[in-house]
Amino acid sequence: MHSDPKNLKFCYIGGGSRNWAWVFIKDLAFEKDIAGTIHLYDIDVETARANEELANQVMAANNPGQFSFKTETSLEKALSGSDFVFISILPGDFDLMAVDVHAPEKYGIWQSVGDTAGAGGLVRALRTIPMYEEIARAIEQWAPDAWVLNYTNPMSVCTRTLYEVFPGIKAFGCCHEVFNTQKILARIVVREGLAKEGAVKREDIITSVVGINHFTFFDRASWKNIDLFPLWDSFTKEFAETGFSEGLETEWDRHWFSSEERVKMDLYKRFGLIGAAGDRHLAEFCPPQWYLKDPDTVKHWKFELTPVDFRIKKREVLKEKSKAYRTGTETLVPAHSGEEGIRQIKALLGLGNLVTNVNLPNKGQMPGFPDGAVVETNAFFCRDSVQPLITAGLPNPLASLVLQHVMNQEGIVKAAIKRDLAAAFRVFLNDPQIRTLSRETAAELFKEMTGKTIPDSSGYRRNIL
Repeated sequence: MHSDPKNLKFCYIGGGSRNWAWVFIKDLAFEKDIAGTIHLYDIDVETARANEELANQVMAANNPGQFSFKTETSLEKALSGSDFVFISILPGDFDLMAVDVHAPEKYGIWQSVGDTAGAGGLVRALRTIPMYEEIARAIEQWAPDAWVLNYTNPMSVCTRTLYEVFPGIKAFGCCHEVFNTQKILARIVVREGLAKEGAVKREDIITSVVGINHFTFFDRASWKNIDLFPLWDSFTKEFAETGFSEGLETEWDRHWFSSEERVKMDLYKRFGLIGAAGDRHLAEFCPPQWYLKDPDTVKHWKFELTPVDFRIKKREVLKEKSKAYRTGTETLVPAHSGEEGIRQIKALLGLGNLVTNVNLPNKGQMPGFPDGAVVETNAFFCRDSVQPLITAGLPNPLASLVLQHVMNQEGIVKAAIKRDLAAAFRVFLNDPQIRTLSRETAAELFKEMTGKTIPDSSGYRRNIL
């Protein structure tokens, strides 16, 4: 671990990102306690160079002398000597993601996101795991002591692959899904007349997180000395049928990312815990007849099926924004994102402790789940240390549902690393969405999504995936 927080080296794999990289840039524009150089690496070099130019402009205007950005065309140069490594990549292009999300629709399978669970999540994992094998080996060779922050989905599978390939890696997965549910709880505190409007921040809501990425739950929640579960129970009784969106407008493109929290309220009635991820993600882990039977069912539960053509159109908008920012016709205005990456880094440097939710291999923090499987719980951050906090685990009915996905994630990692398409297909068959299909129909869908014929056995060329 680097001893000088004013002379850090960061490596950003996926440095051409117009999502997480821009969040990072805007947050760094306020940061005075740490300083250093951010080395951007991307297979699309020109996007990294565009971010280098943009970021250096933002720093010069808002935080001069603290951070500089530099594009690297070699992963070795980007990684060597790094104190921290960020990974936020798009595994494949949006054309492949369109197959992930929309090919299953012809078979009656509907996906609201398609990047973590279900047909889309599993096939995306098959693409992503070989990339993460390469990244893990590179980190082991050139930056073995760096802390690695992963933002790529499927989060659990990506983080699991890093540890499978390089067991000594210091990596954790970061996800902001639970933050919005903390905001809802803060809103409930205000609605109950316990605090004035604007007086309760998301960070004031203390929660215990338990589950796996995008299928997370709160088993405890409090504000000051008040247990929020009785308030959530009353809230659910009031809004379970109508939905709730008061004061929770998102910053942009609300339509395709919106929900009215009916899924998480229904899961509370089923299992007694508060669904912590967004409804679009939670729904995909459940039997499809619950929330994703068809578009009318989705409409009934008041969330959205996000189409990939929207993401493609948004990418073009962001390309134009990047150009406008760099030419000065528009200004990228720094703003605190509410993300916790910078706070995590500062805690790891010894600049204050932090408790927050992250994805880590199970070391007992999730009782009843396999050792080493990646789970999402709170963890304690301090100098050069991230220690997961022990939870009470999940109630049996919910644990059985979550455990099925954990075993599928474990299976898809093993199948992909072995390049065993037959084993990958067996995992595919075990997903709740795919169980609605016959084996023969599922095989047709799998072939369409992977472009590969399933072999009769696993004895075939290792590079088939």
